[in-house]
Amino acid sequence: MMGGLAVILACQVVGEVLVRLTGMPVPGPVAGMVLFFGWLQWRRPDDQSGSVRAASTLMRYLSIMFVPVTVGIVVHGRQLASQWLPAVVGSFGTWLLTFVLVGWVAMLLRPRPRQEAS
Repeated sequence: MMGGLAVILACQVVGEVLVRLTGMPVPGPVAGMVLFFGWLQWRRPDDQSGSVRAASTLMRYLSIMFVPVTVGIVVHGRQLASQWLPAVVGSFGTWLLTFVLVGWVAMLLRPRPRQEAS
């Protein structure tokens, strides 16, 4: 599992470096996640490989990773209260956009029935 964590961290570091060198408008960890996804697609590890076990363990404890966000909401509560409308509109708008895009991609990727030649 340590090797799997090393792969995940290496992807994050490479993603961070790529973002800083190229000036891409995405966070470094997001670029690292895309790199890790590509690595998983290329290597096709089985369920018992270190990288899959490490990722599964991190996902199991994902709720703990939201603690800093919760602390930020508590610390900046007054600012959020004074700007609640843009926060709600932004949150709902991104949720709606994601919902529509996921549905659209699912429609594009679904298997199409074969048409038999007559």
